[in-house]
Amino acid sequence: MASFFRFLVLFFLLSGAVHRTLSLGVGINYGQIANNLPSPSRVAGLLQSVSISRVKLYDADPNVLKAFSYSNVEFIIGIGNENILNMTDSTRALAWLKEHVQPNLPQTRVTCITVGNEVFSSNDTTLMSNLLPAMQTIHEALVALGLDNQVNVSTAHSLTVIANSYPPSSGTFRQDLAQFIQPLLDFHSQVNSPFLINAYPYFAYKANPGQISLQYVLFEPNSGMTDPNTNLNYDNMLYAQVDAVYSAINAMGHSDIEVRISETGWPSKGDSDEAGATPENAGIYHRNLLRRMAENQGTPMKPSVPIDIYVFALFNEDLKPGPASERNYGLFYPNGTPVYDIGLRGNLPMLASSAHRNAVTQGLGFLTLVGVLLI
Repeated sequence: MASFFRFLVLFFLLSGAVHRTLSLGVGINYGQIANNLPSPSRVAGLLQSVSISRVKLYDADPNVLKAFSYSNVEFIIGIGNENILNMTDSTRALAWLKEHVQPNLPQTRVTCITVGNEVFSSNDTTLMSNLLPAMQTIHEALVALGLDNQVNVSTAHSLTVIANSYPPSSGTFRQDLAQFIQPLLDFHSQVNSPFLINAYPYFAYKANPGQISLQYVLFEPNSGMTDPNTNLNYDNMLYAQVDAVYSAINAMGHSDIEVRISETGWPSKGDSDEAGATPENAGIYHRNLLRRMAENQGTPMKPSVPIDIYVFALFNEDLKPGPASERNYGLFYPNGTPVYDIGLRGNLPMLASSAHRNAVTQGLGFLTLVGVLLI
């Protein structure tokens, strides 16, 4: 715990430019596929003391939601893919809401339910067919409970739903998914809910490190690329990915649906064949991303619409399957210390002065510091 307090004091000394990132609406993905994470009450104790007020869960863990009672934290909660079929039944959908959502309101702010995660990246056409009916049934149950003005319904997509992303203005959805995505977009338009994407420039770089510029994917200075159809210039891949999704949505007749990033991040460690997975690159990606957020930037195609982002993830998760990178996306180690520098200046100091010690003791350090770490 002492080491954590030292980090708090360090952040108290940060510049005003970094402090301004606290006012942003940057969210954090709170995954729990691990056996060594701090308790939800400890996590709540960190988050509720700072300006980080948006958390995305992959389930509706009652322990987490209870731990955040009477905080100012806004939650996205999830219904797993394994439960999508059940949610097509109106009785079961209503029962799920009465068990997982209604008892937590208003003391815990639940504002969105994601039905499934990356469903269209599977080969399960039955699951794909059930996704929209489940979303519709959940929405109808929210209406029945009078909660539809507080809680919206969406689902998160991998960028594998996109058939073409270059140039961004030519973005299109995969033809084999059109039968599922067109009515899904109609639903989003009808209920005014966002289209969520999990966008990882890291994946593109990992697949082609010899052809894709590391500077381009890390928001570092580079010549970028110009869309020949619009003459819009892109100096980073994430914004190009978002605009490709906007173009794909427009191609299906909708210009009234907002695209939001439900996941993005960069791993601090990977296997030998996972190019670019280092603490240095992860730190650069997140520092530059936060800098763009501080400027309230939109994409070249939507310059007046600041990008809405949930960073992945709060902690390294030691039980996640797959390559080493999957277990190393966290901004924090489970013991509460940062995995890498996301904007620190200088070396870690000790609690050097009584003024700093008193600030930490009184909880003032929490108000200024933890949020920068957690975003």
